[in-house]
Amino acid sequence: MEEMLTLEKFEEASEVVQRVTQETKLIYSDYFSRQTGNKVYLKPENMQLTGAYKLRGAYYKTSTLSEEEREKGLITASAGNHAQGVAYAAKCYGVKATIVMPTTTPLMKVNRTKSYGAEVVLYGDVYDEACARAYELAEEHGYTFIHPFDDLTVATGQGTIAMEIFKELPLVDYILVPIGGGGLATGVSTLAKLLNSNIKVIGVEPAGAACMQASLKADKVVTLPGVNTIADGTAVKTPGSLIFPYLKQNLDDIITVPDEELVVAFLDMVENHKMVVENSGLLSVAALKQLNVKNKKVVSILSGGNMDIITMSSVVQQGLIFRDRIFTVSVLLPDKPGELTRVSGVIAKENGNVIKLEHNQFVSTNRNAAVELRITMEAFGTDHKNQIIDALYQNGYQPKLTATNI
Repeated sequence: MEEMLTLEKFEEASEVVQRVTQETKLIYSDYFSRQTGNKVYLKPENMQLTGAYKLRGAYYKTSTLSEEEREKGLITASAGNHAQGVAYAAKCYGVKATIVMPTTTPLMKVNRTKSYGAEVVLYGDVYDEACARAYELAEEHGYTFIHPFDDLTVATGQGTIAMEIFKELPLVDYILVPIGGGGLATGVSTLAKLLNSNIKVIGVEPAGAACMQASLKADKVVTLPGVNTIADGTAVKTPGSLIFPYLKQNLDDIITVPDEELVVAFLDMVENHKMVVENSGLLSVAALKQLNVKNKKVVSILSGGNMDIITMSSVVQQGLIFRDRIFTVSVLLPDKPGELTRVSGVIAKENGNVIKLEHNQFVSTNRNAAVELRITMEAFGTDHKNQIIDALYQNGYQPKLTATNI
C-alpha cells in the first residue's frame, strides 16, 4: 500500500481546513450516555458552514491542486454535501464548479449548492449514475474531477475530524463514523490509529446500502445490485477502491442500521439536543445501542444536517408513530346520538388527545348494529397508549390498532 495518509499530511490538512471550517467542539450527551451506559460525545459536523464535514476534504483537495488544474474548472458528483463543499471551495478560489447530483437529491441541497455559484446538473436516480455522468462531462470539457470519497487527499481532509476529537478527548475509546463510499471513515480511522492504535473505529452504514460491509466480507470491493434507504447521503452502491485497503486495515467493525432506527434517532436529537441532523448523519447515533460495551468514552460523528423541510416533517411523523406517541384505533359503535361523546370521554379520562376522527357508516349493512370510528390520538408513549386501549376494552369497546395516516 502506498503510504500517503501520513501524520504529516493530516497535520498539514488540519491547518489548511481551519481557513473554512467552524469549530465543532464535542457535545457531551447526558441522554445517550444514560441510554447506553457509556460516556457519549457528539461531534456536530452538521454545524459546519455548508452543513456537513465534506467541506474539509473538498477544500483541502482544492488547495493541493495546481493553479492550472483549478482554472480548468472543478467537477464532482454528489448527493448534496460534497457538492456544497466543492462549490464553496471553488468560490473561495474564484473558479467554476459543475456538480452532477442524482434527481432524487433533496431540493434544499440543490439550492444550497447553486447558492455558492455552482452549475448543477441533475442526472440518474442514485449517486453511482450521477458519478458516471460527471466523468463523462469531465472528459468532454477538461474539468478537474474531485471524487467525493475515493481520493486519498480528500480522505486526508476528512480525517482532520479525528485530530480535533483527539485533542479534545485524548482518552477516547470508540469513534462511530457514518459510511457511504468510505472517505470519511478512511480519514478518521487511519488518523485515529496513527494517534493511538487502541482507539476503536466503527463504521456505520444504512442496512439498505451496506456496500462496505459486503466488500469487507468478500475481501474486495463489491457493487450492490441496488440501494434503498432514507439516508440519501450514504446511498452508495460501490465503495471506493483506492481507499478500501486503508479501511480494511483500520476499521474495527461495521454496524448496519435500519431506516426506522434513523427515524427514532432524529426525534431523539431534536428533543434532547435541539439539533437537526440528516438521516446519514444520524447513523452514528442510531448505532449506539448496538455497541456492546459499557463505561467507555464514545464519540458519534454527526456528519451532516442538510435536510429539506418536507423530509423533516415526514421523519418527525414517522418517529412519533414508531415511539407510540401517535396511534390509531378502530372501534365499532351503535349509530345513535351520544356514542361519540361517550367514547371521547373514555379517552379524555385517560389523558389521550384526539387529533383526528374518521366516521364510517358503511362498514355494516345494519347501521344501528355498528358504525366504524377510527380515532387517531396522541399519547406519552407505549405505556400510555396501552393504558388508553385497556380503558376502551373496559368500557365495552373492542379497539383494533390500525395503520396511522396523519
